[in-house]
Amino acid sequence: MEAADLLPLLEQLDDNIDDLEEALKPILDSSVVATSKKLPVLDKAKFHVLVTYALESLIFSYLRLHGVNAKEHSVFRELIRVKQYFAKITALETEPEKRTLTLDKQAASRFIKHGLAGNDKFDLERKEQEAKEKARAQLKASLLAKKADPAQKSGNSDSEAGEDDDAKPAKPAVKTQEKRNKRREKQKKKISKEEHTEGKKERRKKKDEMRKAKKLK
Repeated sequence: MEAADLLPLLEQLDDNIDDLEEALKPILDSSVVATSKKLPVLDKAKFHVLVTYALESLIFSYLRLHGVNAKEHSVFRELIRVKQYFAKITALETEPEKRTLTLDKQAASRFIKHGLAGNDKFDLERKEQEAKEKARAQLKASLLAKKADPAQKSGNSDSEAGEDDDAKPAKPAVKTQEKRNKRREKQKKKISKEEHTEGKKERRKKKDEMRKAKKLK
């Protein structure tokens, strides 16, 4: 590149340096703490971030002018970190979304009733409405009670029927026991008769044998 081509660039650089000195003059004339002391909290945060970004940018430019790969330098990471603070400040500056108003029906009804208190017509209508609601509630309660009574009666009848069914089988049990006893008695009688007949037979045999023995003598 020829020297004639560099002159416009050098003049532009000189102008930019003059502009930068004018912008940094309030900061350079006094300390950062003294300048930011009177600022609000959000403006103070902006001020510190801008000063840091300006200094880091100057160091980044200085490194590039001396042929150093500034993107591999630690100052580049600091610039990225400062940009993140810019994003946070921007998020704080944006207004939050307006909340949609919700109507509290219960509170509104209370206000309306309180405001209309003393109005004879409104009081009469309100009493009629309350009376209707009470009548409806009583009607519902009576219907529920009527529905519950048949269910209880059916339950009682079922329980009584169950008790009767449980009580009835007791009689056949007694009858069967009596029948068994009678059968046993009959069997005993049969056995006794058979024993008696057998005893008779044995006696007859003995008598016959005795008679035969006498005849032989």
